[in-house]
Amino acid sequence: MNTSAELQKIRQTLKQKRDFAIAEFRRKPNAERFVHELRRATDEALRQLLRNYPLPKQAALAAVGGYGRGELYPYSDVDLLILLDKPPSAADEARLSELVAALWDLGIEPGYSVRTIDDCIKEAESDITVQTCLLETRFITGRRNLVNAFNKAMLDHLDPKAFYRAKLAEMRQRHVRYQETPYALEPNCKESPGGLRDLQVIRWMAKAAGFGTSWTQIAKSGLLTNQEANDLRRAESAFKRLRIELHLLAGRREDRLVFDMQHALANVYGLQATDTRRASEILMQRYYWAARLVTQLNTVLVQSIEESLFDVPDTAARQIDECFFDLNGRLDIHEPELFERHPDQMLRAFLVMQQHPELTAMTARTMRALWHARRLIDAEFRRKPCNKETFLAILQQPQGIVHALRRMTMLNILPRYLPVFRRVVGQMQHDLFHVYTVDQHTLQVIRNLRRFTMPEHAQEYPLASRLMASLERHWLLYVAALFHDIAKGRGGDHSELGAVEVRRFARDHGLSKDDTELVVFLVRQHLLMSQVAQKQDLSNPDVIQSFAKAVGTTRRLTALYLLTVADIRGTSPKVWNAWKGKLLEDLFHLAQSVLGGNAESANTVLQQRLQEATRLTRLVGLRDESREAFWNKLDVAYFLRHDAPDIAWHTRHLYYQVSPDSAVVKARPVIGGSGLQIMVYTHDQKDLFARICDYLGRKGLDVQDARIHTTRHGYALDSFVVLPINAQHDLRSLADLIEHELANTLGDDGLISAKSVNASTKRASRLSRAFPFAPVVELQPDEGSQHWRLAVVATDRPGLLADLAHTFTEFNVSLQMAKVMTLGERVEDVFVISGEVLTQPRQQRQFQRAIFETLSVELANAA
Repeated sequence: MNTSAELQKIRQTLKQKRDFAIAEFRRKPNAERFVHELRRATDEALRQLLRNYPLPKQAALAAVGGYGRGELYPYSDVDLLILLDKPPSAADEARLSELVAALWDLGIEPGYSVRTIDDCIKEAESDITVQTCLLETRFITGRRNLVNAFNKAMLDHLDPKAFYRAKLAEMRQRHVRYQETPYALEPNCKESPGGLRDLQVIRWMAKAAGFGTSWTQIAKSGLLTNQEANDLRRAESAFKRLRIELHLLAGRREDRLVFDMQHALANVYGLQATDTRRASEILMQRYYWAARLVTQLNTVLVQSIEESLFDVPDTAARQIDECFFDLNGRLDIHEPELFERHPDQMLRAFLVMQQHPELTAMTARTMRALWHARRLIDAEFRRKPCNKETFLAILQQPQGIVHALRRMTMLNILPRYLPVFRRVVGQMQHDLFHVYTVDQHTLQVIRNLRRFTMPEHAQEYPLASRLMASLERHWLLYVAALFHDIAKGRGGDHSELGAVEVRRFARDHGLSKDDTELVVFLVRQHLLMSQVAQKQDLSNPDVIQSFAKAVGTTRRLTALYLLTVADIRGTSPKVWNAWKGKLLEDLFHLAQSVLGGNAESANTVLQQRLQEATRLTRLVGLRDESREAFWNKLDVAYFLRHDAPDIAWHTRHLYYQVSPDSAVVKARPVIGGSGLQIMVYTHDQKDLFARICDYLGRKGLDVQDARIHTTRHGYALDSFVVLPINAQHDLRSLADLIEHELANTLGDDGLISAKSVNASTKRASRLSRAFPFAPVVELQPDEGSQHWRLAVVATDRPGLLADLAHTFTEFNVSLQMAKVMTLGERVEDVFVISGEVLTQPRQQRQFQRAIFETLSVELANAA
């Protein structure tokens, strides 16, 4: 017999059947039929193969895992169990080795094991993953009675309670691995919370506990209602199709909805973009809604199985009131129809949870009742004064606010009560710095605000904790946080649209005029403080005066500061840093002084800084005449741009070397010990800023702030605030290294081109490649047209600041100040510049075009 020819024939037949199944799926997508067709085709190929490569006598071939369930995805492994009645002989091993080689030649990627029944039982008892896989064993060919005996032995050795505990622990570990949220921007449709694996966990637990294996059987056992079974069946079918599409698009096993795939998937599903939303955003919002449904029903069902397996005596119940009682630390209801008969109790359930901290969760019966009664939250429900009072009471409680709002969101109570919030549930934010959907970001902001009220977190942000404690009715901040991004995805200014929505909420819920105006102000201006702090010169008294005028009162200032800190921290772990925190604190204190009636002119500010800097230099033993010899080389602009401690630091290191022959570089840890301040003092040269940025970029240092000054006698006195990309750096050692290396680098005559050095390292992230945006360049003169303000927004990349610096050099543009703000994958930088080219319209346009081209390098790479 020509086994090679037979093998080729089997392989060709299998391919034809796969191709036919794919074509049928493309013609009429049916996930269940497709995975079963692939399974049947593979079963038949295996049976044909074993005619040429027979099993040992008294052996059987069985499918396990997902293949054992009867499901096979286009690029999934084919998990096989070769079951023997006794340990294999040498001849058996040789025969099996030929079989496995033939499986690979057939084009099947097998995950296989060769075991006896006793081997399987032993492995299952030591590894829950193996036990779960073997619970789904399905006979393919060979000795059927051996597989039947094995399945019976597995069930006989199965301890439902131990299995439940092990699977619950395994599920929790998996959820932690995926950040415990179904709302990841690139979720795994199989493993993420709310994905296929959560549905499988329910079935495994139900099977072990004897409640059946199909949704119909589980419903008949009483764990599910028929509606819930139908919901889960539809969700499972939808996720199966999604996984199939991912495999087919990728041409390999791929279960993640990565950004590139999201666009392609939206096309496959025939989704169309709108004026305000990408097609991929619509796709992902649908995914999140389905994942939330699975997450919620998974929670209910897992708890139902637990309550069935581990009986809790009625004596453990403690009555709370006429509607609720405490059942073993969980909130339970007196009757399953409570919320159907008394819808007003739905919101009260969450309030009762807050008021009784001994309650750690809700029973499955309570959650199920809330889930099914959610449809009763309609316009009439929202108009009732008692429900409005309860909702405000939830926000006003001293504890449990975040947990309450998260539960309300997951059970679809909050989106029902606030229909405007429903529109942002699962709403993506492709702005390169938000890593959460709008609803999850909103809850993160509320969480951050809540932490300001908790003594155990006071060390994180002492100023925020102190201000929160002094702010009257601080719960209004939670209202503002709920609405600050509620108009995202509509088009237009979301701050203005959100202000309209929060005013309506305040009116409907009876907030006072002052409280209403506060929350409206906070929603409308929630970006104001971060924009001023991170884009404008806080050493300019006019900037502070303008900001203070826009804020109006110290109460508004305090509330805006708290909301701003919570908002920035709620965008992404990468966005917040100590430098941003310092800028916000500085702006808060400066504006507070103005609003407190201590408005100061530039002259007053100058005199105060000089006095404080003088005091600081005297403390280190510096004589006045030595200090003045150095200060005479500086002008008013220098003293207005630097605060007293910086002036004193510069003076202490430069008073004795006012005109050095070589560069002087000093560095010190600043901003809470997480960054460095670097001073460079040397003969001025047109490429100096570019050369410094070259060096800092190569050292992995992110520039946060740069202040450039030229002395009266032609020396550059430049100051930088930098953050190491690697947080593990020893800052003191790094400061010493920078002082030595940067001074030597500036002493060299050669100029390293940042554009050539960084060209090889410019690689876009998946997010920026999938959602590129055109850079923004704005160039405006100041009031006297002596300096120009250049604002740029672009995708971040290595060497970007150095490339911009080289462009400044090419056009003989001088830099006075730079504020560099990195927001995840995006930068928003502001430069104060001057130069002859800026006064000539044609040359100015050429300069702007060059800046745009520099920023567009990343966009071209992403295309």
